[in-house]
Amino acid sequence: MKITPRNLPRHELIGLKVEVVESPNSFQKGLRGEIVFETMNTLIVDTVRGRKVVPKKNRLFKIRLPDGVVVLVDGNVILGRPEDRLKKKFRDW
Repeated sequence: MKITPRNLPRHELIGLKVEVVESPNSFQKGLRGEIVFETMNTLIVDTVRGRKVVPKKNRLFKIRLPDGVVVLVDGNVILGRPEDRLKKKFRDW
């Protein structure tokens, strides 16, 4: 299935380009790279300075889809295990 902005929370995030737009930790703002692994509460991002662990909670991410579309994603929406997001019902997404 093709990744679209509509089905992004239900899709696999590994391999997508990401940038942290908003974060309570000012050092994480502007962090960009490729998502190489995802856990229940974090994204592991491969940056030019190495791999960084970024919590999903209370963050705003800019994710680039394979077709070039850029989507702003609230980290609280993608919070949880990737396999459990398939069952989750999303409001107003």
